[in-house]
Amino acid sequence: MLERPSPEFATGLVWFRRDLRSFDHAALYHALKSCQQVHCVFVFDTEILDSLPRADRRVEFIQASVAELDTALRALQPSSGLITLHAVAREAIPALAKELHAQAVFANHDDEPQALARDAMVLGALAHLGIALHTYKDHVIFERKELLTQQGRPYGVFTPYKNAWLKKVDDFYLKSYPVEKYAVRLAPRPHPQPVPSLQSLGFEPTNLAQLKLPTGQSGGQQLFEEFFERMEHYDTTRDFPGIKGPSYLGVHLRFGTVSIRQMAAAAYPLHLQGIQGASVWLSELVWRDFYAQILSNFPHVAKEAFKPEYDQIAWEHGKAAKALFAAWCEGRTGYPLVDAAMAQINQTGYMHNRLRMVVAS
Repeated sequence: MLERPSPEFATGLVWFRRDLRSFDHAALYHALKSCQQVHCVFVFDTEILDSLPRADRRVEFIQASVAELDTALRALQPSSGLITLHAVAREAIPALAKELHAQAVFANHDDEPQALARDAMVLGALAHLGIALHTYKDHVIFERKELLTQQGRPYGVFTPYKNAWLKKVDDFYLKSYPVEKYAVRLAPRPHPQPVPSLQSLGFEPTNLAQLKLPTGQSGGQQLFEEFFERMEHYDTTRDFPGIKGPSYLGVHLRFGTVSIRQMAAAAYPLHLQGIQGASVWLSELVWRDFYAQILSNFPHVAKEAFKPEYDQIAWEHGKAAKALFAAWCEGRTGYPLVDAAMAQINQTGYMHNRLRMVVAS
């Protein structure tokens, strides 16, 4: 009988960022498989939070989701849980790894420019301490340079990218990471402290609770199960802002309270069966992958136009331009559909995807 190989590291640290769930989590799975014991941490990063308005629905969503993640980890392994810090992440992670005597830190990829710069500094600081940093693909199905044109270049046009995505995808890419299999290796939490409250982070409650947008991994699962019952009609219902057509999962995908693999694995078989609603929704998940690889391969898009010629557009300036922009922001353009959309986002922080296209244009 073959023996299971012993873990590579005695102690590891999983750094949660925009992946706030305890299941089907690449970094958590690899850490648990590679380490005898695994600590978990989330940092409320002051370098991000300090510049935000004091009432911010995103922060409230994250705080509630982090609190649920702590509970979910303890459900996997009693006495474990989430270490939460309110600090500068690029300084706090190496310091915590050193304190815990971790040999490796595990995290999932984040290809936004500021995140890459932060991770590069963390990598350097950890290397100075003799600690490894391992990162993994988690928030998309295909990333970076996994899909390339026949000329070996990143795609810049969606339809050929989508065709390549559909040609390559299979059960391997949609398979979940079995975190539960190794959950016994979650370490007891040192110096247990509750997750900081919104107020202790310096923020005020918003109207998030009134918006019927449940938070955390349970909220993401609830919304997905509800949408799955409507998915086959998505191709038509998504076009009408006045009816319940969208999945409302955007914020959950953004902060990783749902698994992109679970989402795509649910839609893909229905797409193969020719169910148009599932095909259209799957196409939007592919679109999300497409934009993630655009950001990775063409990082100038974070601040400039994808096509340089569009940076030459001459915009209006002065009092009249500012007045028109204020009217647009406040929903006073005189175009009822646009103004209704702006009222929706001003009151809820959310805008229907069809309205986004109209308003942005």
